[in-house]
Amino acid sequence: MVTLQNLEKKINSELTTKINSSKIKHSQIYLNIDSEDLIDVILFIKNNQSTKFKQLIDITAVDYPQSDKRFKLVYLFLSHEFNSRLILETFINEDEVVPTVTKIYPAANWMEREVFDMYGIKFKDHPDLRRILTDYGFEGYPLRKDFPLTGHNEVRYSEDEKKVIYEPVKLEQNYRNFDYESPWEGTKYINKNTKD
Repeated sequence: MVTLQNLEKKINSELTTKINSSKIKHSQIYLNIDSEDLIDVILFIKNNQSTKFKQLIDITAVDYPQSDKRFKLVYLFLSHEFNSRLILETFINEDEVVPTVTKIYPAANWMEREVFDMYGIKFKDHPDLRRILTDYGFEGYPLRKDFPLTGHNEVRYSEDEKKVIYEPVKLEQNYRNFDYESPWEGTKYINKNTKD
């Protein structure tokens, strides 16, 4: 029977120069690599007879705006034969272009489009890199930490123009003042008039 420890040792022994770190946590193998080694490592873990991570589960990213390398790109793999999961992580700069893995895993097409749409990470040689979840004229990348919570534009139906229009978000000042008291405890102006 193949254990996670054996799989981790096999990957580390074969890819010694390409693996920055590896660990087993939550019954999964975590690998950290450099982005230039991405294709070589993915080809190995998919095609090698001792690993067989044949299914790409997901691709996502994490935004660290204060870091030198702003994004952590995360790939999740599954080996049906060994009933094992592997999480591959690589850190990239904001303007770095990452090679696409659509030729290795065709399912990566939409996953990479989602990462591009939400974070602005570009994938080199992607067959159709365009937005997938937001509208055509959408500005910015919603899952970046510096994206405003209200967005840049709001959509509303204009009765005058008889169509849906986009406008810059305008917040009235009175909407910025919040009463953080629990409604069950009452507010201060109500509490001070009550008698014990």
